Amino acid sequence: MDLDEDTRATPTLRNKKKMKQKKTTEELQQMRQYAHEQLKTRHWSQAGEIFLEILDHDANDEDALLGVAGTLDAIGRYESLYSTAQTVLDYNPGSASALAYKARALQKLERLSEATIANDQALLLDTNLPLAWINRSGLQLLQQKFPEALRSALRATELAPNDARAWANKGVALVNFNHLIEALTAFERSLTIDPENIFSLQMKSDILCKLGRMREAIPVIRQALLLHPENIAVMTQGIQALRALEQYSELQELARELIKLTPDSLFAWENCMRGLRGMGQYEEALPALDRVLELDPANVRFWTLKADTLYRLERYREAAKVAERAVRLHTDYPPARRIREKAVRAMYQKKDKKKS
Repeated sequence: MDLDEDTRATPTLRNKKKMKQKKTTEELQQMRQYAHEQLKTRHWSQAGEIFLEILDHDANDEDALLGVAGTLDAIGRYESLYSTAQTVLDYNPGSASALAYKARALQKLERLSEATIANDQALLLDTNLPLAWINRSGLQLLQQKFPEALRSALRATELAPNDARAWANKGVALVNFNHLIEALTAFERSLTIDPENIFSLQMKSDILCKLGRMREAIPVIRQALLLHPENIAVMTQGIQALRALEQYSELQELARELIKLTPDSLFAWENCMRGLRGMGQYEEALPALDRVLELDPANVRFWTLKADTLYRLERYREAAKVAERAVRLHTDYPPARRIREKAVRAMYQKKDKKKS
């Protein structure tokens, strides 16, 4: 089974393999134990392959089907997860775990009402089922029921202290109460369990930025971008942090990467331009400024920045014209008037020097 492709998890959803020679009960038990160990160590593909091999011997092996469901959940194959959970429920409607997996699939497929019903059924059957409490807190967060979500997340962390999702849900609930330090601790706990959880990395860096701890945020952002180089939300956080720290070289580099993904992003072009200006590369900043002005032609700040950039390049006549345009846009904007006066004065001084 290739878990990176369209996974066909059950006999009706996967290509039927040749039946292998019957294994003994002891051999199957050893395979089952090893598969669960692979699940715990997050080796999803290996676990899925073994569970499928067990299903070749018994297509209705509930433990193996639920093992496959856990693998599908981990890799985000929610259509297949739904089908797998439903296969279990077709012959065992009282499987709380299958109902919880069904609810999780429905939640991820944005069928929230159905997800809530399935999850409530799972909790009626097993009030201590960790996945059902993780599901409940997630659903309540989506429904903006934050006090209830926090209570459910706390229950989830009690039942599943080694599940990164439980701690992440707790963190989100705490953020909505503006308890940022406690939320940060929850996301750090989530990352201790799953260091590659992109959501928790993003939330951790976001909280650090909100707390003004930009230097701490940068390594978190870098780690997230190593895992997901094209994550626009993380790139945006990185640009904001680098700009606050005045790390202009890295700022313009990251802004250029964002421009490749979002070529019409004013935010990306502005920060590329500001990075270049911050490094004193005024000539290189001009094309970026022109693009910024294409995207926002009525912004007096950008016209003023262009005038200032031309002034620094000693192109005083052009600077004066651009500054005049800025003044016409906003007569009460002092920086535009100041740069116009400076440019006009420098232009005439330069002219006088030439005469003498």
